[in-house]
Amino acid sequence: MSTISRRRALTVALAVLGTGAFWLTSLPLPFLFGPLIACLGAALLGVPLLGLGQVSVAARTILGVAVGASVTPELVGRLPQIAASVALVPLYIMIIGLIGVPFFRRIYGFDWTTSWYAAMPGGLQDMVIFGTAAGGDPRALSLIHATRVLIIVTLAPIIMIHGFGVSLDNPIGAPATSLPPGELLLMLFAAVVGWKGGERIGLFGASIIGPMIVTAILSLSGLIHVRPPSEAILAAQFLIGLGIGVGYVGVTLHELRRDVAAGVVFVLLLAALAAGFTEFVFALGLAPHVEAFLAFAPGGQAEMTVLAIVAGADLGFVIVHHLTRVLIVILGAPIAAKMFGLNARKDKE
Repeated sequence: MSTISRRRALTVALAVLGTGAFWLTSLPLPFLFGPLIACLGAALLGVPLLGLGQVSVAARTILGVAVGASVTPELVGRLPQIAASVALVPLYIMIIGLIGVPFFRRIYGFDWTTSWYAAMPGGLQDMVIFGTAAGGDPRALSLIHATRVLIIVTLAPIIMIHGFGVSLDNPIGAPATSLPPGELLLMLFAAVVGWKGGERIGLFGASIIGPMIVTAILSLSGLIHVRPPSEAILAAQFLIGLGIGVGYVGVTLHELRRDVAAGVVFVLLLAALAAGFTEFVFALGLAPHVEAFLAFAPGGQAEMTVLAIVAGADLGFVIVHHLTRVLIVILGAPIAAKMFGLNARKDKE
């Protein structure tokens, strides 16, 4: 067995043990938090873990299909009602930028480019890629955004359970054996074609957005009426948790003190801002508390999809907001950075 295979086998074994520990102690979301905590702890202790590469990416297609299946004629008919809440997303992003960029630059001393892309609440991989191409620090960006996702995924269930009284044991889907074989094949088709087709045309977040688009078309055409089976959703949770934990492999004490610490403080600021928008949306009667909270929580698409499913929230409402946020950040952040001259800006302080 090669070194890579041994490291991956060790990673999976630890993730399985973590899942089992959470399951036996009846802790919430064992398939998400079990592997996350086990792999995170091992990574911080210096254990040479290794992610599963394309297997983990493929797991995200399951969530793309789940989101696409929630795009029904009924959801399309509600878009005018959702629009009022979605219109707040650009303002939300602007405030995050106004707070975040000075925070990273002035308090933690990152260069302007790294500060800009660290503050943007887009996808982890996208912000690292764009920030690196613009001359930012890829390792710092990776750790800051991984910390943002980690803390949001950790805090959100606690807030939903104790703040909103939500149970996270909502049925995540029917067993595969109870679903029509024809629809299972269509979902598999949507996952593969959407993912690989999206990559071929350079679609951002292709592993989620591509399958979502193809599945939405099939759903609106009346060919798909169910979400992916529960086994697939659990597998996606497991691989997402594993991936978050593995992101901290090789972290140094200096990185913990600066990059991770900066990510922790910033995400707490984001949480306060998200809470304000949640209450505003709820007060206006635009959405119930849980949907408003999940819609403005600055986590990743995949993670928020999982939480929306286990909470029994309106998946369509939540994902429309996250897609809008990610689309604005991915398309707008590089353009705005160039307009402000951040790519070429020299730090003189």
